[in-house]
Amino acid sequence: MKEFKNFTMNFGPQHPAAHGVLRLVLQMEGEVIKNADPHIGLLHRATEKLAESKPYNQSIGYMDRLDYVSMMCNEHAYVLSIEKLLDIDIPERAKYIRVMFDEVTRILNHLLWLGAHALDIGAMSVFLYSFREREDLMDCYEAVSGTRMHATYYRPGGVARDLPTTMPKYEKSEFKNKDEIKALNHNREGSMLDFLKDFTSRFPECIDEYENLLTDNRIWKQRTVGIGVVDASRAIDLGFTGPMLRGSGVNWDLRKKQPYEVYDKLDFDIPIGKTGDSYDRYLVRIEELRQSNKIIKQCISWLEKNPGPVMIDDAKVAPPNRDNMKVEMESLIHHFKIFTEGYCVPEGEVYAAVEAPKGEFGIYMISDGANKPYRLKIRAPGFAHIAALNEMCKDHMLSDVVTIIGTQDIVFGEIDR
Repeated sequence: MKEFKNFTMNFGPQHPAAHGVLRLVLQMEGEVIKNADPHIGLLHRATEKLAESKPYNQSIGYMDRLDYVSMMCNEHAYVLSIEKLLDIDIPERAKYIRVMFDEVTRILNHLLWLGAHALDIGAMSVFLYSFREREDLMDCYEAVSGTRMHATYYRPGGVARDLPTTMPKYEKSEFKNKDEIKALNHNREGSMLDFLKDFTSRFPECIDEYENLLTDNRIWKQRTVGIGVVDASRAIDLGFTGPMLRGSGVNWDLRKKQPYEVYDKLDFDIPIGKTGDSYDRYLVRIEELRQSNKIIKQCISWLEKNPGPVMIDDAKVAPPNRDNMKVEMESLIHHFKIFTEGYCVPEGEVYAAVEAPKGEFGIYMISDGANKPYRLKIRAPGFAHIAALNEMCKDHMLSDVVTIIGTQDIVFGEIDR
């Protein structure tokens, strides 16, 4: 019998399953991986350094572009760190809006992960299904911030504006007749909260559809069960967070263990895996979709009953009302100063973390009393996960590398930053 040859092979950075610009140098023995060396840095944009040369409120948009499928969660950690340094408390309504959009973002992230992960492994339909639901949530992003992805909606002191009372509607076009347009707009007649309420009522059935396609699917199980196993103690040693840690059976979620905003007032459960393989991590994320839906429902019912301010009443931090800004000279100057010069933040150092969809996303910030940070360090969850890629891939087949990269839910914006 012929001997297996050892050879080295490049996986990516052009490979469609590398999820961005991962270059993986694989040492193979036939079809079996002996070593996997991830080369990162191909998407490095010096986000941390840029943030040190700009006023605090001008770097919020840079946070969106880190993990660019869970945009508002990145902003959340950044504005929390600024609020900690300023020692301010934001209005209750703003807290509920933030939590609601954190969970909308979690659903957006997990739907993209599910579609792409299934597509990598060979299941085509799930991708189309999950993007159908993403589209509705993208419309909520657009309604509230004017843009579908990079929202810059969270601000130190609250959120940029209150929730809209109308939803964008489908316009008449040559491709759709009046009845089709009416059917498309049937849940867009009310406010954004009404639209989201309609979404949360039908979303559990959508999750059932994904599960029908995958959970008991023989091929899906063959591709994920026993692949990329990490036990609980090793997951803690490797610095895993989020579904990667909970999939290994560790009950750790910042929303429960170190509650921020209003998570301690909400009722939800934390799904935990048993074996720490790719299938368990899939089940954990599927259950997280259901729990996020439950949280959004609770936020909607609170927000409907409790109108109020969404921005702190502090002229040092909050910009003036836009109506005033257009008629009063003082307000115009105030607006101009806030957005060009920003505000000085007291000296100190602070770490603020949120439970982002991929794990613990943290911002460590040092202030020297100026209007921009002295030092900013981003704790990206994906960075610790990709460091474990070699360990997870060893002695698996080449086709399993795709499964393991998928199960880690890697996005290079936050890893390379």
